[in-house]
Amino acid sequence: MADLKSEIALNGDVVGGKTHLNGGVEKEMMPIDMGKMMMDDDDELNEEEEEVEREGWGNKMDFIMACIGYAVGLGNVWRFPYLCYKNGGGAFLIPYFISLVMCGVPIFLMEVSLGQMLQTGGISTWDLFPAIKGVGLAAATIAAMLNVYYIIIVSWSLFYMFVSFTSVLPWNDCKNYWNNEYCSELELQANLTKEVRQEYFLSLNGSLLPKVMGESPAEQYWERRVLHISSGFEEIGSIRWDLLGCLALAWVLTFLCIWKGVKTTGKIVWFTALIPYVILLILLINGLLLEGSTAGIIYYVTPTFDKLTEPTVWVDAATQIFFSYGVGIGSLISLGSYNPYRNNCLIDTIVVGIVNAGTSLFAGFVIFAILGYMAFIQEVDIQDVADEGPGLAFVAYPTAVNTMPGAPFWSILFFAMLVMLGLDSQFCVVEGFITSLMDGFPEFRLRQRRTIFVISICVIDFFLGILCITEGGMYMFQLLDSFAASGMPLLWVASWECITISYGYGIRKYYNDVSTMLTFTPGWFWPFSWAILTPVVTIGIFLFSLIDYSTPKYGEDYYFPISGEILGWMMSIASMQWVITYAVYLFIITPGSFKERIHYMATPRIFPKEKENPLPVEDVSVHGNSDVSTDRTSEDVIPPTYKKTVTEGAETENAYDNIAFTKDNGEVRVDVGVEEEVASL
Repeated sequence: MADLKSEIALNGDVVGGKTHLNGGVEKEMMPIDMGKMMMDDDDELNEEEEEVEREGWGNKMDFIMACIGYAVGLGNVWRFPYLCYKNGGGAFLIPYFISLVMCGVPIFLMEVSLGQMLQTGGISTWDLFPAIKGVGLAAATIAAMLNVYYIIIVSWSLFYMFVSFTSVLPWNDCKNYWNNEYCSELELQANLTKEVRQEYFLSLNGSLLPKVMGESPAEQYWERRVLHISSGFEEIGSIRWDLLGCLALAWVLTFLCIWKGVKTTGKIVWFTALIPYVILLILLINGLLLEGSTAGIIYYVTPTFDKLTEPTVWVDAATQIFFSYGVGIGSLISLGSYNPYRNNCLIDTIVVGIVNAGTSLFAGFVIFAILGYMAFIQEVDIQDVADEGPGLAFVAYPTAVNTMPGAPFWSILFFAMLVMLGLDSQFCVVEGFITSLMDGFPEFRLRQRRTIFVISICVIDFFLGILCITEGGMYMFQLLDSFAASGMPLLWVASWECITISYGYGIRKYYNDVSTMLTFTPGWFWPFSWAILTPVVTIGIFLFSLIDYSTPKYGEDYYFPISGEILGWMMSIASMQWVITYAVYLFIITPGSFKERIHYMATPRIFPKEKENPLPVEDVSVHGNSDVSTDRTSEDVIPPTYKKTVTEGAETENAYDNIAFTKDNGEVRVDVGVEEEVASL
């Protein structure tokens, strides 16, 4: 094939190796190596064969379960009940559901529909308005930092689950090497009168010490055994090797859940998303049988309407909605991009919203039933035992479960639930992050090397996470939780997403695109929320957070030094700066005048995939009839084909139906068969 050569002339004759053009001028003909051309064509075909088809969810329910697993996480169990207690009990549900309707559900739908409409990840989707593509980079940066520290919670939960496989829980008493004289063992206090117990506690060496200095065995186990926490942020200390093993296991589980792609992930998430509900139900039944549980539940639901006049209550409600739904990190866009173009993502959004809110309420009953029992056995008020975050999961609950019959069993159940709640959120965020990079940087062919790429991400994040499992790791974890993937960065990204869609791309245009995709108009509420309600709320909370800013702290009395505070702000700025930095970068590298640059930066480079996903609607000919092929059996999965007859000279309605050229995502390409058409001219 390589020896095959030919001389070719267009609109002329070949004579003796020379071409006589129509103008009569003789010109030496350049020989063309047909063999080389065919080999190049073969190489191009091989490259096309190497292209990995972008897969999708196995079915609609896989996507819904993945979204439920992603949105329903640790925050529903250890943050919402505390916020409800702190902000007026049942009265807190009023601002919570208002925030859910005004912010959570609208922006959830916007992100999912955006990915589904454009069929691409959380970075490249913002080519819809190139000037603000930095929003996608900011979201990916937040997701990258979230991947590093969120899995630390899973590691802690795995450790507690493993040590619970014993007849006596290790935080049962104060007779262990990690305990000190301030350990307050519950059984010892029974030797004191009620009046004395209100002011003092009896230590293991027989001394009476002020009650405020006492620490429960579970608290000392958490801080002195599990964390072996150092004196401050600047003292990193050594690695906690048992936690390192749990961290490695957590990353192995995450890799196994996502390495095959979303079809496999969609099946795994059925287990990791549903089993926690079974465990919550078992824990609730057990909690309701404990003494004092009723008082805890009454405390949880009793409304204090005076709290509604405090701005912080409304801020807490809106902030919880944003954190719980996981918006602003690009994962929902990436997960939605694997949906079929015509999927009804509106009903998906409503289902996930109802399940997410219901889970938070349900978890509140479980937690406060346990806290009511804990307050009863310790003879204190519920507000003295109510806590959130790690304090609730690794101190308050272990303290309560230790006094229950069959304590190890209930401990294993609780921490297994935390593991699954954390894992499905973790691997959905990692999958979203990986999808964003694969689609955002196609030149690196990451999708073709998916396995190696996923392994690389997991290994890199594993080593970065080691910083959080040293003796000073809890301080780093606290900074990441406060600055990197919560608070202002999320609100910043969410605000810019709404502004870009509404006032950059155009809210009317986007609403029409969504309506075309869904094949129906979802209603005026959604564009009104995207353009006005949601950005007003997000910007308002962002400004309030700046005004109400306070120095970060760990626990009740440790305030971070200035070096820790600076590091925290660097984490926030690392993601937030992309919005402005990328816009400036794009303006600088774009050639042309100022007006031409602005025009280019505001011109979409990606379009909805409507042409690639036509509706199966019969095409009617200009004669008013149609020829529909109906030769199908009941087992056929191929949709019916439609033949179109057009009278000679009929004009084409769509300019893109030209026989020679079609528009594909902003690029012009020559259709197959054009060569024959050109040859006949």
